[in-house]
Amino acid sequence: MDARIDDDGRVLTLTTGDATHRFHAIWLRDNAQDDETRAPGNGQRLISLRDIPADTRITDVSVDGRGVTVTFAPEGKDVLFDPGWLSRHAYGSGAGRPRGWIADDLTCWDAGLQDDVPVAPLDELETRGPALKDWIEQVAAYGFGKISGGPVAEGALFRVVDLFGYVRETNYGRLFEVRTEVNPTNLAFTGLGLQAHTDNPYRDPVPTIQVLYCLESSAAGGENMVVDGFAAALRLKDETPDFFDVLANHCARFEYAGEDGVCLTSRRPLIELAPDGELIGVRFNNRSLAAVTDVPFDRMETWYAAYRRLGEIIDDPAMEVTFRLEPGEAFIVDNTRVLHARKAYSGTGTRWLQGCYADKDGLRSLRDAMRRQSQEAAE
Repeated sequence: MDARIDDDGRVLTLTTGDATHRFHAIWLRDNAQDDETRAPGNGQRLISLRDIPADTRITDVSVDGRGVTVTFAPEGKDVLFDPGWLSRHAYGSGAGRPRGWIADDLTCWDAGLQDDVPVAPLDELETRGPALKDWIEQVAAYGFGKISGGPVAEGALFRVVDLFGYVRETNYGRLFEVRTEVNPTNLAFTGLGLQAHTDNPYRDPVPTIQVLYCLESSAAGGENMVVDGFAAALRLKDETPDFFDVLANHCARFEYAGEDGVCLTSRRPLIELAPDGELIGVRFNNRSLAAVTDVPFDRMETWYAAYRRLGEIIDDPAMEVTFRLEPGEAFIVDNTRVLHARKAYSGTGTRWLQGCYADKDGLRSLRDAMRRQSQEAAE
């Protein structure tokens, strides 16, 4: 490993094997891990940027078995950095990534995932051991997962949320009922299916996790279906880049005012990108789409053509994974990415699910904490 000072002390260049990373002096000082800069217990900063001199520079660097020691002026402060930490936090390599890129720890999928749906028994997950770690990793990567072997009891879905976070209460309550009875006197009646959609696009922010838990399922049909919205958006981009761009560049509007005292609205694009082009969200719900007014006149027909094509991709059976929930089973979806639907049902019987919302920061927090725990154990 080699470390040298460049640009009159404003840059540290670190070479390890075939990898070379460059770090600005101000970045290194701001990210010092010493006890004067960071609280030992939780890692939070103890100082503000105003406490660091604006003319901070590096005057000396040395490498030994402990790591990389950097001396900062004008403070005259020595800080020890772990080379592995520096490599993991190197920056500047993301330039040139294509618009619509996704994070490395996400996996896009289509109907080919049908036989590999992430699933685990609830009682095993509640031991908070390896089964939970594996399931959480898969749910984070694919954006959805199933749970089996739960009790057939009202409110049991809260045990699913307890695995990783907290219920997000809305105007629908802590939970909502999805109950259907097929008319037994009219055997010709066929229940309508629902197009794959994301829930509550009219909220800002949207609930980022949805849980649906089955309590009764005696009606024929009514299978659940999920579609990877990221895979659908990227397929649209591959087919017609202009369609992808028009849906990402202009906001749609969503609205729900179906009860007294409630008028929920949001203004967000159907395909949401971060400033650096990362694909971070999809909102798709024809029932809640309000009049779109944020698209320029000369782009509106293109916007509608793109909206139509995205819907056709979402409806393509090659994109969907289907499964039937039996009593005591549940599934969880990342509501910023994965669309869900219900197939049509018919005949006699009942279908009763309970649903609730949560937030994926809890799920990601648990995943990252378990990753860190495994890493520390390995070291």
